[in-house]
Amino acid sequence: MEFGIFTIGDVTTDPTDGTTVSEHQRIKNTVEIAKKAEEVGLDVFATGQHHNPPFVAPANPPVLLANIAAQTERLELSTATTLITTTDPVRIAEDYSYAQHLSDGRVSLIMGRGNTGPVYPWFGKDIRAGIPLAVENYNLLYRLWREKNIDWEGKFRTPLNGFTVTPTPLDEVPPFVWHGSIRSPEIAEQAAYYGDGFFHNNIFWPTSHTARMVQLYRQRYEYYGHGKASQAIVGLGGQVFMRKNSQDAVREFRPYFDNAPVYGHGPSLEDFSTQTPLTVGSPQQVIERTLSFRDWAGDYQRQLFLIDHAGLPQKTVLEQLDLLGEEVIPVLREEFAKGRPADVPDAPTHESLVIRHREGRDPIPGGGEGSRAFEDRQARAAEAAQEGADQA
Repeated sequence: MEFGIFTIGDVTTDPTDGTTVSEHQRIKNTVEIAKKAEEVGLDVFATGQHHNPPFVAPANPPVLLANIAAQTERLELSTATTLITTTDPVRIAEDYSYAQHLSDGRVSLIMGRGNTGPVYPWFGKDIRAGIPLAVENYNLLYRLWREKNIDWEGKFRTPLNGFTVTPTPLDEVPPFVWHGSIRSPEIAEQAAYYGDGFFHNNIFWPTSHTARMVQLYRQRYEYYGHGKASQAIVGLGGQVFMRKNSQDAVREFRPYFDNAPVYGHGPSLEDFSTQTPLTVGSPQQVIERTLSFRDWAGDYQRQLFLIDHAGLPQKTVLEQLDLLGEEVIPVLREEFAKGRPADVPDAPTHESLVIRHREGRDPIPGGGEGSRAFEDRQARAAEAAQEGADQA
């Protein structure tokens, strides 16, 4: 199981002293945070993708990820969202293949549609077509990373004739893809169809909702014959703020919560902590809350925490990383390993994906022979053939 952090890259005024870091400093701070994550023993750093203030999370995440790759050695570099709806799949294929080479395979993606409506018309898209865009664009991206001289025509972009992505993916194995969604079952279905991972960034949602989404993905993953439901590749988000003493954590974090750009001036800190995975307290409370995720999500592969938002000072963020690395993650690794079935896979790595590819075990989109999906297609084809014969 892998543990890490993700950033949304917001530039927010510190409500306790009125200071606001510059965009330049926020970007530099983000790189420092990523390097610190590797230093304290975390596995993953992930960045969002934004095109609007108050965010400086990159509009083109591979730029940031490649910069961090040059300054780290083992850290997995991921997107927290790659906007599959408004970013050209050709650019995604090219840019992330390049970043994959620069990082020696330490790149993965979480596909998403984002939560900023105005982005769609800025890029000539209609938000009402969000799901069809996600489906068509990912189908093209999937092919671009695996085929050469592609002829393709769809609804949302110009056709391709004899197109080949360059550079091709490292070792002929594309970066691993997670499909991220907080509310759309169609995206859980998409992840299962391809045998990809499903990431639910459940920081705004109650456990009951997230559990239903994860369960749907697991059921459909098995239906398509990629493995048992318990072997599906699941990732979860989380949100924490810690001090040695829980009362100190609540007192310090409250003004940041109350004025946060996303959820400030809404529910109280106490209500939001009850209704969502937000955990403000001691390291032990974070450990206990995170371990409880397995009760409703099953054994899963990736846990990412949000720790650097709402105007929190850089010094405070780095202190949070120290607490994660020294007191939280070692315990989580040990406890999550207990009772974990041997056939539940670890989080995919480039090395494991290369082995899978060379052994001919890549998932077959839509389900191969022997899957229930394949059997259902055969049955429908037989029924259609029989109907045609009867009509004749």
